[in-house]
Amino acid sequence: MKLIIGLVAVFASIVGGYLLEGGHLLALFQPAELLIIGGAALGAFFIANPVHVIKDVYAKVPALLQGSLYNKQSYMDVLGLMYTLFSKIRKDGVIAIEREIDSPEQSAIFNEYPTVLNNKHATAFICDYFRLMVNGNMNTFEIENLIDVDLECHHEAMHSPVTALASVADALPAFGIVAAVMGVVITMGAIGGEVAILGHKVAAALVGTFLGVLLSYGVVGPMAASLNSRAEEESRFFTCIKTCFIASMNGYPPQISVEFGRMALLPHIRPSFLELEEYVKSRKLKK
Repeated sequence: MKLIIGLVAVFASIVGGYLLEGGHLLALFQPAELLIIGGAALGAFFIANPVHVIKDVYAKVPALLQGSLYNKQSYMDVLGLMYTLFSKIRKDGVIAIEREIDSPEQSAIFNEYPTVLNNKHATAFICDYFRLMVNGNMNTFEIENLIDVDLECHHEAMHSPVTALASVADALPAFGIVAAVMGVVITMGAIGGEVAILGHKVAAALVGTFLGVLLSYGVVGPMAASLNSRAEEESRFFTCIKTCFIASMNGYPPQISVEFGRMALLPHIRPSFLELEEYVKSRKLKK
């Protein structure tokens, strides 16, 4: 929704101002210029990026139409889930959660927190490191180093589509100039003809530059920035989970472990200590 509102604001402001100054809307409709710019940008995008990054871009751009997955409730849920699993380990031993992490879709605990369960990456991340706690004899330092390597790889994968889309945004003004130069070449070839025809060709050439700059700074660039914000939100979500894990492995009780995770959140989405405590208690009453 935010993407649609932003695009409407961009185009309404530009086209509205153009019309208020007496401009003719049909003069901006230049399919050939759009074909040159859009086709060249798409071709360069395919040349520059591996197939998996191209697929990621096409998968993640439509997701910009949806709201953020990482809001206050999602953090409450992941902290509640971590608290419940830590509490079960503290009460019944680490083996007690083996069935929960082997089949999270069938786990009563995971199903209590659907916002986490529906996030396949987060669920896999949580299960993987609880599985290491169950089956491994790694110390806290080794686990923390492994998580850091894992998060670094995840961070790089999340930012690859951002870099790819930002490169397209950077290239669009140049492709607009290419379209404009080609238009000027065509105009020069028509010198000696009617003034109205020359004027049309010059206008078409200028529209090429206009489209390149508009698509770069008004559409593709902001979309890349929005993808980057989402990638940072996801990184913060996984960092919260990591902080809870390390605190628990260092021997802190469940309530304090999730408090470590809570303090790793940004202020605008961080629940208060009492909010989290009441939420955890309400979940315990349901079980």
